[in-house]
Amino acid sequence: MPDPLLGRLPARHVRGLPVQDRPLVMGVVNVTPDSFSDGGLFRGVDDAVSHGMSLLAQGADLLDIGGESTRPGATRPLVAEELARVVPVITALAERGALLSVDTMRAEVAETALAAGAAVVNDVSGGLSDPDVLRVVAEHDAAYVAMHWRGHADTMQQRASYADVVGEVRDELRQRVDAAVGAGVPEDRIAVDPGIGFAKTAEHNWQLLAHLDALDALGMPILVGSSRKSFLGTLLADSDGNPRPVLDREDANVALTTLAGVLGVWAVRVHQARASVDALTVVSRWRDEGRGGPSGLGFGASGATGKVGEDE
Repeated sequence: MPDPLLGRLPARHVRGLPVQDRPLVMGVVNVTPDSFSDGGLFRGVDDAVSHGMSLLAQGADLLDIGGESTRPGATRPLVAEELARVVPVITALAERGALLSVDTMRAEVAETALAAGAAVVNDVSGGLSDPDVLRVVAEHDAAYVAMHWRGHADTMQQRASYADVVGEVRDELRQRVDAAVGAGVPEDRIAVDPGIGFAKTAEHNWQLLAHLDALDALGMPILVGSSRKSFLGTLLADSDGNPRPVLDREDANVALTTLAGVLGVWAVRVHQARASVDALTVVSRWRDEGRGGPSGLGFGASGATGKVGEDE
Protein backbone atom coordinates (compact mmCIF):
# COMPACT_ATOMS: atom_id res chain seq x y z
CA MET A 1 0.00 0.00 0.00
CA PRO A 2 1.32 3.48 -0.77
CA ASP A 3 2.03 5.84 2.08
CA PRO A 4 -0.93 8.30 2.03
CA LEU A 5 1.54 11.20 2.20
CA LEU A 6 3.64 9.97 -0.72
CA GLY A 7 1.46 7.79 -2.95
CA ARG A 8 -1.68 8.64 -4.80
CA LEU A 9 -4.74 6.73 -5.91
CA PRO A 10 -5.28 6.39 -9.66
CA ALA A 11 -7.45 9.19 -11.03
CA ARG A 12 -11.03 7.93 -11.19
CA HIS A 13 -14.14 9.82 -12.24
CA VAL A 14 -17.88 9.27 -12.51
CA ARG A 15 -19.17 9.59 -16.04
CA GLY A 16 -21.30 12.67 -16.56
CA LEU A 17 -20.02 14.53 -13.50
CA PRO A 18 -17.39 17.30 -13.51
CA VAL A 19 -13.71 16.46 -13.72
CA GLN A 20 -11.43 18.76 -11.72
CA ASP A 21 -7.71 18.77 -10.97
CA ARG A 22 -8.71 18.23 -7.34
CA PRO A 23 -11.35 16.07 -5.61
CA LEU A 24 -14.91 17.26 -6.11
CA VAL A 25 -16.55 19.01 -3.17
CA MET A 26 -20.10 17.92 -2.37
CA GLY A 27 -21.92 20.45 -0.19
CA VAL A 28 -24.51 19.14 2.27
CA VAL A 29 -28.00 20.63 2.40
CA ASN A 30 -29.98 18.89 5.15
CA VAL A 31 -33.70 19.65 4.92
CA THR A 32 -34.43 17.95 8.22
CA PRO A 33 -35.45 18.85 11.78
CA ASP A 34 -33.08 16.36 13.42
CA SER A 35 -29.76 15.98 11.57
CA PHE A 36 -26.87 15.81 14.02
CA SER A 37 -25.00 18.86 12.71
CA ASP A 38 -27.55 21.34 11.40
CA GLY A 39 -30.99 19.85 11.99
CA GLY A 40 -33.70 22.49 11.69
CA LEU A 41 -31.47 25.23 10.30
CA PHE A 42 -32.64 24.83 6.71
CA ARG A 43 -36.08 23.27 7.00
CA GLY A 44 -37.78 25.95 4.93
CA VAL A 45 -37.43 25.79 1.17
CA ASP A 46 -36.13 29.35 0.90
CA ASP A 47 -33.55 28.80 3.65
CA ALA A 48 -32.37 25.53 2.13
CA VAL A 49 -32.10 27.02 -1.36
CA SER A 50 -30.22 30.03 0.00
CA HIS A 51 -27.81 27.75 1.85
CA GLY A 52 -27.28 25.66 -1.25
CA MET A 53 -26.50 28.73 -3.35
CA SER A 54 -24.09 29.89 -0.65
CA LEU A 55 -22.25 26.55 -0.80
CA LEU A 56 -21.99 26.88 -4.58
CA ALA A 57 -20.64 30.41 -4.19
CA GLN A 58 -18.00 28.99 -1.81
CA GLY A 59 -16.87 26.63 -4.57
CA ALA A 60 -18.87 23.43 -4.03
CA ASP A 61 -19.13 21.39 -7.23
CA LEU A 62 -22.45 19.76 -6.40
CA LEU A 63 -25.03 19.75 -3.62
CA ASP A 64 -26.38 16.75 -1.70
CA ILE A 65 -30.00 17.30 -0.64
CA GLY A 66 -31.25 15.08 2.17
CA GLY A 67 -34.59 14.79 3.91
CA GLU A 68 -33.86 11.95 6.34
CA SER A 69 -31.48 12.16 9.28
CA THR A 70 -29.17 9.16 9.56
CA ARG A 71 -27.64 10.10 12.91
CA PRO A 72 -27.58 7.20 15.41
CA GLY A 73 -31.04 6.72 16.93
CA ALA A 74 -32.91 8.87 14.42
CA THR A 75 -36.52 8.01 13.55
CA ARG A 76 -37.29 7.59 9.86
CA PRO A 77 -39.75 10.05 8.33
CA LEU A 78 -42.68 8.87 6.25
CA VAL A 79 -42.05 8.74 2.51
CA ALA A 80 -44.46 11.64 2.02
CA GLU A 81 -42.53 13.71 4.57
CA GLU A 82 -39.20 13.03 2.89
CA LEU A 83 -40.63 13.93 -0.52
CA ALA A 84 -42.13 17.15 0.81
CA ARG A 85 -38.78 18.13 2.27
CA VAL A 86 -36.46 17.48 -0.66
CA VAL A 87 -38.39 17.83 -3.91
CA PRO A 88 -39.20 21.57 -3.70
CA VAL A 89 -35.56 22.31 -2.81
CA ILE A 90 -34.22 20.18 -5.66
CA THR A 91 -36.65 21.78 -8.09
CA ALA A 92 -35.67 25.30 -7.07
CA LEU A 93 -31.92 24.63 -7.11
CA ALA A 94 -32.10 22.79 -10.44
CA GLU A 95 -33.85 25.83 -11.93
CA ARG A 96 -30.83 27.86 -10.80
CA GLY A 97 -28.45 25.52 -12.63
CA ALA A 98 -27.09 23.59 -9.64
CA LEU A 99 -25.70 20.07 -10.04
CA LEU A 100 -27.61 18.02 -7.49
CA SER A 101 -27.48 14.74 -5.59
CA VAL A 102 -30.36 13.36 -3.56
CA ASP A 103 -29.40 11.69 -0.29
CA THR A 104 -32.02 8.95 0.04
CA MET A 105 -32.48 5.22 0.59
CA ARG A 106 -35.94 5.11 -0.98
CA ALA A 107 -36.78 4.33 -4.61
CA GLU A 108 -39.84 6.59 -4.66
CA VAL A 109 -37.85 9.56 -3.38
CA ALA A 110 -34.98 8.83 -5.76
CA GLU A 111 -37.31 8.63 -8.77
CA THR A 112 -39.13 11.86 -7.94
CA ALA A 113 -35.89 13.69 -7.16
CA LEU A 114 -34.28 12.60 -10.44
CA ALA A 115 -37.36 13.74 -12.33
CA ALA A 116 -37.13 17.09 -10.51
CA GLY A 117 -33.54 17.69 -11.63
CA ALA A 118 -31.14 15.64 -9.48
CA ALA A 119 -28.33 13.87 -11.32
CA VAL A 120 -26.95 11.65 -8.55
CA VAL A 121 -28.47 9.29 -6.00
CA ASN A 122 -26.39 9.14 -2.82
CA ASP A 123 -27.70 6.01 -1.11
CA VAL A 124 -26.23 5.49 2.35
CA SER A 125 -27.54 1.91 2.34
CA GLY A 126 -25.93 0.97 -0.97
CA GLY A 127 -29.22 -0.50 -2.12
CA LEU A 128 -29.75 -2.67 0.95
CA SER A 129 -32.61 -0.65 2.43
CA ASP A 130 -34.61 -0.52 -0.80
CA PRO A 131 -33.11 -2.56 -3.66
CA ASP A 132 -35.54 -0.90 -6.09
CA VAL A 133 -33.37 2.24 -5.86
CA LEU A 134 -30.90 0.48 -8.15
CA ARG A 135 -33.55 -0.01 -10.83
CA VAL A 136 -34.49 3.67 -10.62
CA VAL A 137 -30.87 4.77 -10.99
CA ALA A 138 -30.38 2.49 -13.99
CA GLU A 139 -33.56 3.66 -15.73
CA HIS A 140 -32.57 7.32 -15.33
CA ASP A 141 -28.91 6.70 -16.23
CA ALA A 142 -28.09 8.61 -13.04
CA ALA A 143 -24.84 8.54 -11.12
CA TYR A 144 -24.87 6.46 -7.96
CA VAL A 145 -22.92 6.58 -4.70
CA ALA A 146 -23.04 3.30 -2.76
CA MET A 147 -22.11 3.70 0.89
CA HIS A 148 -21.08 0.94 3.30
CA TRP A 149 -24.05 0.28 5.60
CA ARG A 150 -25.18 -2.38 8.04
CA GLY A 151 -28.52 -1.11 9.28
CA HIS A 152 -30.77 1.83 9.94
CA ALA A 153 -29.96 4.57 12.44
CA ASP A 154 -31.74 2.87 15.33
CA THR A 155 -29.60 -0.28 15.16
CA MET A 156 -26.45 0.50 13.19
CA GLN A 157 -24.09 1.04 16.12
CA GLN A 158 -24.99 -2.41 17.48
CA ARG A 159 -23.47 -3.80 14.28
CA ALA A 160 -20.06 -2.13 14.62
CA SER A 161 -18.18 -5.41 14.98
CA TYR A 162 -15.30 -6.28 12.65
CA ALA A 163 -12.33 -8.63 12.66
CA ASP A 164 -10.77 -6.56 9.86
CA VAL A 165 -12.73 -3.35 9.30
CA VAL A 166 -10.84 -2.31 6.16
CA GLY A 167 -11.12 -5.69 4.46
CA GLU A 168 -14.74 -6.23 5.48
CA VAL A 169 -15.85 -2.78 4.36
CA ARG A 170 -14.08 -3.30 1.04
CA ASP A 171 -15.69 -6.70 0.50
CA GLU A 172 -19.17 -5.53 1.50
CA LEU A 173 -18.86 -2.53 -0.81
CA ARG A 174 -17.86 -4.89 -3.63
CA GLN A 175 -21.15 -6.71 -3.11
CA ARG A 176 -23.06 -3.43 -3.39
CA VAL A 177 -21.22 -2.46 -6.58
CA ASP A 178 -21.99 -5.88 -8.04
CA ALA A 179 -25.66 -5.49 -7.10
CA ALA A 180 -25.83 -2.08 -8.77
CA VAL A 181 -24.17 -3.33 -11.95
CA GLY A 182 -26.46 -6.36 -11.91
CA ALA A 183 -29.45 -4.01 -11.78
CA GLY A 184 -28.23 -2.20 -14.88
CA VAL A 185 -26.24 0.70 -13.44
CA PRO A 186 -23.14 1.21 -15.61
CA GLU A 187 -19.95 0.68 -13.65
CA ASP A 188 -18.59 4.05 -14.78
CA ARG A 189 -21.57 5.77 -13.11
CA ILE A 190 -20.81 4.38 -9.63
CA ALA A 191 -18.73 5.69 -6.71
CA VAL A 192 -18.24 4.14 -3.28
CA ASP A 193 -18.21 5.61 0.22
CA PRO A 194 -16.70 3.72 3.21
CA GLY A 195 -19.44 5.04 5.49
CA ILE A 196 -17.46 6.87 8.14
CA GLY A 197 -19.52 6.82 11.35
CA PHE A 198 -22.09 4.29 10.10
CA ALA A 199 -21.84 1.07 12.14
CA LYS A 200 -18.29 2.13 13.01
CA THR A 201 -16.53 3.05 16.23
CA ALA A 202 -14.08 5.93 16.31
CA GLU A 203 -11.22 3.45 15.95
CA HIS A 204 -12.89 1.88 12.92
CA ASN A 205 -13.22 5.32 11.34
CA TRP A 206 -9.55 6.11 11.82
CA GLN A 207 -8.48 2.74 10.43
CA LEU A 208 -10.56 3.29 7.31
CA LEU A 209 -9.29 6.83 6.81
CA ALA A 210 -5.69 5.66 7.21
CA HIS A 211 -6.18 2.90 4.63
CA LEU A 212 -8.45 4.42 1.99
CA ASP A 213 -5.97 3.18 -0.59
CA ALA A 214 -7.05 -0.39 0.21
CA LEU A 215 -10.48 0.43 -1.20
CA ASP A 216 -8.88 1.13 -4.55
CA ALA A 217 -8.96 -2.63 -5.13
CA LEU A 218 -12.62 -2.01 -6.01
CA GLY A 219 -11.54 0.09 -8.97
CA MET A 220 -14.17 2.72 -8.16
CA PRO A 221 -14.07 6.45 -7.37
CA ILE A 222 -14.09 7.03 -3.60
CA LEU A 223 -16.17 9.60 -1.72
CA VAL A 224 -15.22 10.50 1.87
CA GLY A 225 -17.82 11.95 4.22
CA SER A 226 -16.27 12.73 7.61
CA SER A 227 -17.57 16.27 8.15
CA ARG A 228 -18.43 17.18 11.75
CA LYS A 229 -18.82 13.55 12.84
CA SER A 230 -18.59 12.46 16.44
CA PHE A 231 -15.18 10.79 16.21
CA LEU A 232 -13.72 14.25 15.54
CA GLY A 233 -15.53 15.62 18.58
CA THR A 234 -14.04 12.82 20.67
CA LEU A 235 -10.55 13.43 19.31
CA LEU A 236 -10.81 17.12 20.19
CA ALA A 237 -12.44 16.68 23.62
CA ASP A 238 -11.55 19.17 26.33
CA SER A 239 -9.65 18.34 29.50
CA ASP A 240 -12.86 17.18 31.18
CA GLY A 241 -13.58 14.76 28.36
CA ASN A 242 -16.39 16.79 26.83
CA PRO A 243 -16.46 16.32 23.03
CA ARG A 244 -15.83 19.35 20.85
CA PRO A 245 -19.24 20.82 19.85
CA VAL A 246 -20.46 19.84 16.40
CA LEU A 247 -20.12 23.27 14.80
CA ASP A 248 -16.55 23.63 16.11
CA ARG A 249 -15.17 20.61 14.24
CA GLU A 250 -14.71 22.29 10.85
CA ASP A 251 -10.96 22.88 11.12
CA ALA A 252 -10.35 19.24 11.98
CA ASN A 253 -12.36 18.11 9.01
CA VAL A 254 -10.43 20.42 6.70
CA ALA A 255 -7.31 18.56 7.83
CA LEU A 256 -8.94 15.30 6.77
CA THR A 257 -10.04 16.90 3.50
CA THR A 258 -6.42 17.89 2.87
CA LEU A 259 -5.15 14.36 3.52
CA ALA A 260 -7.88 12.92 1.30
CA GLY A 261 -6.81 15.37 -1.39
CA VAL A 262 -3.17 14.31 -1.10
CA LEU A 263 -4.24 10.69 -1.48
CA GLY A 264 -6.40 11.58 -4.48
CA VAL A 265 -9.95 10.54 -3.58
CA TRP A 266 -12.71 11.36 -6.04
CA ALA A 267 -14.82 13.58 -3.76
CA VAL A 268 -15.40 14.83 -0.22
CA ARG A 269 -18.77 15.60 1.37
CA VAL A 270 -18.73 18.69 3.60
CA HIS A 271 -21.06 21.05 5.45
CA GLN A 272 -19.03 24.19 4.64
CA ALA A 273 -17.30 24.36 1.29
CA ARG A 274 -14.86 27.26 1.10
CA ALA A 275 -12.12 25.98 3.42
CA SER A 276 -12.20 22.53 1.85
CA VAL A 277 -12.08 23.93 -1.68
CA ASP A 278 -9.15 26.13 -0.67
CA ALA A 279 -7.31 23.21 0.95
CA LEU A 280 -7.80 20.99 -2.10
CA THR A 281 -6.67 23.77 -4.43
CA VAL A 282 -3.47 24.10 -2.40
CA VAL A 283 -2.93 20.33 -2.55
CA SER A 284 -3.38 20.39 -6.33
CA ARG A 285 -0.87 23.21 -6.76
CA TRP A 286 1.61 21.52 -4.44
CA ARG A 287 1.36 18.29 -6.41
CA ASP A 288 1.86 20.16 -9.69
CA GLU A 289 5.07 21.63 -8.32
CA GLY A 290 6.23 18.23 -7.11
CA ARG A 291 5.66 16.88 -10.59
CA GLY A 292 7.63 19.73 -12.11
CA GLY A 293 4.45 21.46 -13.25
CA PRO A 294 1.58 20.02 -15.31
CA SER A 295 3.98 18.18 -17.66
CA GLY A 296 6.32 16.88 -14.96
CA LEU A 297 7.51 13.30 -14.57
CA GLY A 298 5.95 12.29 -11.29
CA PHE A 299 5.50 13.18 -7.66
CA GLY A 300 8.79 14.25 -6.15
CA ALA A 301 10.45 14.75 -9.52
CA SER A 302 12.77 17.68 -9.99
CA GLY A 303 12.00 20.44 -12.45
CA ALA A 304 10.07 23.01 -10.44
CA THR A 305 10.51 26.39 -12.08
CA GLY A 306 9.95 28.76 -9.15
CA LYS A 307 12.90 30.47 -7.51
CA VAL A 308 13.64 30.19 -3.81
CA GLY A 309 12.07 33.13 -2.02
CA GLU A 310 10.05 34.18 -5.07
CA ASP A 311 6.74 35.76 -4.09
CA GLU A 312 4.05 34.73 -6.55
